[in-house]
Amino acid sequence: MSSLPYRRDIDGLRALAILPVVFYHLGLGGFTGGYVGVDVFLVISGYLITSIIRRDRQAGRFSFVDFWARRARRILPALFVMMAVSLAAGWFLMEPRDYEQLGRAVRYQTMFASNILFWKQDGYFDAASEFKPLLHTWSLSVEEQFYILFPLLLAAVSGRLLRWRLAILLALLALSLAASVWAVSQRPGSAFFLLPMRAWELLAGAVLALLPGGSRGHSQWSLQLAATLGIAAILLPVFFYDSDTPFPGLAALPAVLGTALLIWANGAGDTWVRRLLGWQPLVWFGLISYSLYLWHWPLYVFVQYHALETLGLPARLGLLAASIGLAALSLYYVEAPFRERKLFAGRRQMLGAALCSLLLLGVIGQLVRHYDGVPSRLSEEALRYAKASKWRDGQTDCMFDKKALSQESICRFPAELAAERPLLVSWGDSHSAALSPLLRELATSRRLPIWQASLAGCPPLLGMLEKDTCLRFNQQMLEFVEQQRPGGVILAGRWDMYIYGDSQDGTRNILREPDDTPDSSIAEALLRQRLSGMIERLNAADVHVWLVKDVPLLPFKAPARLVRLSLSGEDVGRARFPFAEHAARVAYVNALFDALAEGNPRVSVLDPSSVLCDGLDCFAERDGWSLYMDNNHLSTQGAHELGPLFEPMLQSLDDSRIASQK
Repeated sequence: MSSLPYRRDIDGLRALAILPVVFYHLGLGGFTGGYVGVDVFLVISGYLITSIIRRDRQAGRFSFVDFWARRARRILPALFVMMAVSLAAGWFLMEPRDYEQLGRAVRYQTMFASNILFWKQDGYFDAASEFKPLLHTWSLSVEEQFYILFPLLLAAVSGRLLRWRLAILLALLALSLAASVWAVSQRPGSAFFLLPMRAWELLAGAVLALLPGGSRGHSQWSLQLAATLGIAAILLPVFFYDSDTPFPGLAALPAVLGTALLIWANGAGDTWVRRLLGWQPLVWFGLISYSLYLWHWPLYVFVQYHALETLGLPARLGLLAASIGLAALSLYYVEAPFRERKLFAGRRQMLGAALCSLLLLGVIGQLVRHYDGVPSRLSEEALRYAKASKWRDGQTDCMFDKKALSQESICRFPAELAAERPLLVSWGDSHSAALSPLLRELATSRRLPIWQASLAGCPPLLGMLEKDTCLRFNQQMLEFVEQQRPGGVILAGRWDMYIYGDSQDGTRNILREPDDTPDSSIAEALLRQRLSGMIERLNAADVHVWLVKDVPLLPFKAPARLVRLSLSGEDVGRARFPFAEHAARVAYVNALFDALAEGNPRVSVLDPSSVLCDGLDCFAERDGWSLYMDNNHLSTQGAHELGPLFEPMLQSLDDSRIASQK
C-alpha cells in the first residue's frame, strides 16, 4: 500500500488541532473551546484515509488486510502502551470503584468501543470525567469504527454505482449532520460520543479527497482567501466556544469546514497559512500530536486524582511539559519503530501481535472489572473507606424503577410491621434513598412502622411537568400519603442541584417549565411555588412535614480522597472543606425552608450540616469511616450519623400516636 506525498502543512494542522485540546483539558489560557481540535482531527483522518484508498484502488493494489494492518501499525502500539501504563498507575493510585471502571474502559477500548461505554455512562450516577483516564479514547473508537466500515462502504459503491459515489457520500454526510443537529438537543450524549452523529466530520474529509480536480487552476487570491477563512473558522470557536456551547451539531460546522478549506487551499500552492503551518515547531508538534493526545489526559487525571486541591498554574504547566516529553518518547521509541517496520515488519506479524495485545489487555481489563477493582491490594483502613463508594445496606431497595413505577417498590420497615399504617413516610430523590439504613435501624429499634420511597433525580414537588416520570411518581406518592395519612412525611432531596445544576449533569436538572431554558432565578421561584403547594396538600391531609436541608456538597469524592490519603500515609482529617462554602451554596434553600416552617406548626426543618459540620468545616470522615458514597450522597455510616437529628422527630411522632390512642 502506497503512502501519499508528504505535506508539512497537514502536520502543522495537526498541531493546530492538538494544542487547543491540551490547553483546554489542562485549563490553560482562554482556550475555552479547545475541544474543537478533535473535530479537526476527524476531518484530517477522513481526508487522508480516503486519499490512500483512492490512490491504491486506482493503482489496482488495494487490500483490506493491508489497509487494516497499516491502521493497526499507526494507532495501536502507542495506545497499548498508554493503556498498560494507566492500568499500572491505577493499581497504586485508584480506589477500587474507579479502578474497576478503568478496567472496564480498557476492555471496551480493546473492542474499539470505548465511545459506547462512555455514552452509556452519561448518566446520573456516573463518575466525573476527571476520574476517567481513558475518557479521551472515545474519539479513537469513533475513528477505528470508521476505518472498519468505510472501506467496506467504498467497496460496495462500485460498478454502476461508482459514478454516484460522491453523491452517496454527500447524502450520508447530510444524514449524519442532521442526526447530530437533532441529537444535540434531544440526546446530547449520543451526539457527542456515537459514530452516526460524528461520521459527517470524517465524511467531510472523505468527500474532499474524492472531489475531481482538487484545488488546481484557482487563482492565488482565491486560495489565500480560502486559507484565511479556514484558519479563522478553526481558531474562532477555540476562543469563543465553552463547555455550555451545544456541541457538536451545527456548532462543529466552522471547524469542519475550516479544516476542509485549509486542506483544499494549501494543496494548491504557497498560501501564507501553508507557510505558517510548515513552520518547523508546528510540524514537530504535529508529529507528536497522536502521542500527545494519548498521554496528556491520563497524566492529568492521575495527578489531579492524587492532588488534594485544584491544580494551580505551575502544576498545569508542569503537566504540559511532562505530556510533551512523554509524547516525544512515545513517538521516537514506540510509534517510529512500528511505522518504520523495525518491529513486526510483516502484515501477518503486525496483525497477530495486535490481536494478541488486544486479547491480553482485554482479559486484564475484564479481570479488574470482575474482581471489583481488586480491593485486596489496599490496606485495611483504605479498604474500609473504599467500601463506602457503592450503595450498600439496602440503600437502593426503595428506589423506584423509572420504566415501571410501582408501589411495590415502597420499603416498609420493619418487616413484621409492614401491614400496619405507616407512622412516617420518607420520600424524595436519591438523597432520600441514602437515608434508608438509618430509617430501617430506627424503625426496628423503636418498633415503629416507617415507609420509604425514592426516585433518582426526582425532587418531591408538585407540578414537575418537565419530567413525566417524576410527575407520575410524585402524584402516586401524594395520593398514597393522602390515603394512608401517616403522622409525618420526610421530604428529602438534593435541593440546590434543582436550582443551580451541578458539575456533572450541568443544567439538566434545573427546575423549569417545559421547553424553557434553564435559569436559576426562575428555578428558585419554581421551587418555592412547587414545595409550598406540596406542603399545603400534605397539611390538608393532617400530615406533619419534615423538610431535610441539603447535605453538604463536597468538592471531591470522599471515598477516593480518603483512600488516597490513607495510601500516602497522610492525615485523613484533611478530607474537609469550609462550612462557609456550603452555607453560601444553600443560602436560598435554607432561607426558604426556614420561612416555610416559621409560623406553621405542621412544618419542621432538619439540617444535616448541624451534624456533619462544626461551624468551620464540613467533614468527609469520622472515626475511620467515610460519611459519603461520592461527593453528595451519604454512605451508610453517614446516614447513621444523622440518628441524633432524627430521634426527636420520631419521639414526637410516637408521643402523638400514643396520645391519640388514649
